[in-house]
Amino acid sequence: MPEGKIIKALSGFYYVANKDGVTQCRGRGVFRLNKVNPLVGDEVVFQAENDTEGYILEVKERKNELVRPPIANVDQAILVFSAVEPEFSTALLDRFLVLVEFNHIQPLICITKMDLTSEKQKDRLEEYAQDYRNAGYEVIFTSSETSSGLGELSPHLEGKISVFAGQSGVGKSSLLNAIRPDLELKTDDISSHLGRGKHTTRHVELITINNGLVADTPGFSSLEFTDIDAEELNSCFPEISDLSNHCKFRACLHMAEPKCAVKAAVETGSLPDYRYEHYKDFLLEIKDRKPRY
Repeated sequence: MPEGKIIKALSGFYYVANKDGVTQCRGRGVFRLNKVNPLVGDEVVFQAENDTEGYILEVKERKNELVRPPIANVDQAILVFSAVEPEFSTALLDRFLVLVEFNHIQPLICITKMDLTSEKQKDRLEEYAQDYRNAGYEVIFTSSETSSGLGELSPHLEGKISVFAGQSGVGKSSLLNAIRPDLELKTDDISSHLGRGKHTTRHVELITINNGLVADTPGFSSLEFTDIDAEELNSCFPEISDLSNHCKFRACLHMAEPKCAVKAAVETGSLPDYRYEHYKDFLLEIKDRKPRY
């Protein structure tokens, strides 16, 4: 049976790229019975009914998957956040980072719309960028209007499946259009009524850019930690995870425990207080989560 990769899912059809081109497939009923939902990025076995149509018979094992956006087998997540319009949010960025870390996906932080910033805003963003670099993340500043930073970003796409993810209105589609102008992805302005971007991307699709595959995904503005346990959150903050090796208690959650290296690092300023505050907020959110049955 032929094999391929799902590069687009739309209206119940799955478009499978294979050695003969792209085959439009439907999923067999067995997937619904087994609660298997094929995702963009899945490696699949399919049966071709003719030159252009077929049925997916098997979804191969995934190395990872995201729910929002729905995509599998991602190599890296490019987290796109605007400097302004909407305003840069470390709280929202940290939510994205936790989800990406939990799914063992390499993150890259991309801050867009730098052409719209004042000198004061640039200085503050540089401070944030240094904090995240100290935690082990790569941070790139870009502008779709001036093309600054695109030369730094483009090499990261080569040979990988990358997901561009971020809040609506931050300029994900504009950034992809700037890297590859022939895409002509639809963009839209910020809604003045809502203060956030309108959704311009309606489905997930893998696009070939710089010898890699890039997913332009529907924007979203909230994330829930439905699958993360309290004890696992620590590992989703790299700098907190490193510091925890020096805590008195191995199972330290860095809240009320004595001789906690994480709290000590916050007091000395070596760990940014906002990162620790977000960790505590997320931990309480996880603990207050309703149990799943």
